[in-house]
Amino acid sequence: MITLAHLSDVHIDGSARNEGRAARVVDYLAALPGRVDAVLVTGDLTEQGRPEDYETVLRLVAPLAVPVLFCPGNHDERTAFRGTLLGLSGSGPVNQAHEVAGASFLLCDSVIPGKPDGELAQETLAWLDSALAEGDGPAFIALHHHPVPLGIPELDAMRLLNPDDLAAVVRKHPRVAGVLCGHAHTAAASTFAGVPVRVAPGVKSTSLLPWEHDGDLTLYDTPVGLAFHLLDQDVLTTHFRALA
Repeated sequence: MITLAHLSDVHIDGSARNEGRAARVVDYLAALPGRVDAVLVTGDLTEQGRPEDYETVLRLVAPLAVPVLFCPGNHDERTAFRGTLLGLSGSGPVNQAHEVAGASFLLCDSVIPGKPDGELAQETLAWLDSALAEGDGPAFIALHHHPVPLGIPELDAMRLLNPDDLAAVVRKHPRVAGVLCGHAHTAAASTFAGVPVRVAPGVKSTSLLPWEHDGDLTLYDTPVGLAFHLLDQDVLTTHFRALA
């Protein structure tokens, strides 16, 4: 069995409020009596993409004794993200492949610099196709932007712009066990190209469904949330947790 903790949309910005909410999740994970195989953060680690905020992210996750995998989101800045978190140079899409517990975690950069919606560049799609062809164990595709509508019009307007391109790659590779994303600040489950999609809740805030609000889409006083994914054989099960 492969176990994964999944969180998203931390938005570190120098404020004690956002840092404290992120620390709440890390403290919870670090104090668990058992260990997950990895922790995945699907983007918007920072609010403004400043190097000092990525340094805060590294300090916050330091207590975790498992691999921590980071995707960039639309609030992240590629050069600072790559240099501070990964120790790399460059300015193009930040695509990463990790092998953890017998599974491939393929982290795709869906950022369009300066825009809230997302797109997978052709070089990213080619990289993903090649990476999926190289192995035969289960594989998770992670990206920031959700590829399917979630029923929240404001957020669906800024989802992944080219989901059909991603779907074509997913359908070529039956070893894909699921697509993991964030961006929407809501815990959600759906399907995409015949595989499960799991959306992590936002650490910073929670987005409401249309019938849950009368004009204010976002709540900032909800409990901090995260997801646990379990892959057993070919079955992906997800548990969502709210931390008071």
